[in-house]
Amino acid sequence: MAVNAADVKSLRERTGAGMLDCKKALEEANGDLTKAAELLREKGLAAAAKKGDRIATEGIVESYIHAGGRIGVLVEVNCETDFVGKTEQFRSFVKDIAMQIAAANPKFLSREEVSQAELDKEKEILRNQALNEGKPEKIVDKMVEGRMNKYYEENCLMEQVFVKDQDKTITTLLNEKISAIGEKISIRRFARYELGEGLEKKVDNFVEEVMAQVKH
Repeated sequence: MAVNAADVKSLRERTGAGMLDCKKALEEANGDLTKAAELLREKGLAAAAKKGDRIATEGIVESYIHAGGRIGVLVEVNCETDFVGKTEQFRSFVKDIAMQIAAANPKFLSREEVSQAELDKEKEILRNQALNEGKPEKIVDKMVEGRMNKYYEENCLMEQVFVKDQDKTITTLLNEKISAIGEKISIRRFARYELGEGLEKKVDNFVEEVMAQVKH
C-alpha cells in the first residue's frame, strides 16, 4: 500500500531508522506505525539507531582501484574502537562501501548534503518535464516529490541500492553491521576519481565491470 510522508517521518523520529527502511516497514505493516516499529526492531534497524549519539573516531581510510586504474575511490569509515577497526568484518564492510562508490558513482553521502541550489535546480527540471508531458498542474508538485525521491536514491550513497544485494540499501547494510558488531559505525566521507573525468569519452557500464572484477 502507499504510505504518506508524514507517517514515514513519524516512524523515523520514533525509531531513528533510515527513511527508506521506515517506508518499507510501513508498507509491510499496511500503514500501522506500531507494527512497523516492531518490524524495524526485529530487523535490528531501530536498535542500531540508538548507538547514533555515541562517538566514533577510530576506523579506516580504504582505497579501491578499478581494474586498469580507471576509477579510484577513497572512503573514510569510522567505528568506536581500534579493536573493531582491525576486524575482518569491519574491513570487509568498508571494502564493500568503496566498491559501491566506484560502481554507483554517488554525488553525495546523504540527502542532507545536497545543497538548496542543487535541489531547486533539480526540482525545476522535474517540474518542467512533468508539464511537458502534459500532466495537470494540480498533480505536478506531487509528481516532483516522487521523482525527487528517485533522485536521492540514485545520487545519495546512503539511499542507493547495494550493488551486491539488490534487496538492501546502503543504510540497511550499515545498520546490519552496527547490530552485528555492537558499535556505532559511520561512513564519514569519500572521494571518487575517474580517468578522463569531464572529458568526452565512451560511456561504460561500470557497475557490471566492477561486479565482474569482484567475481574473479
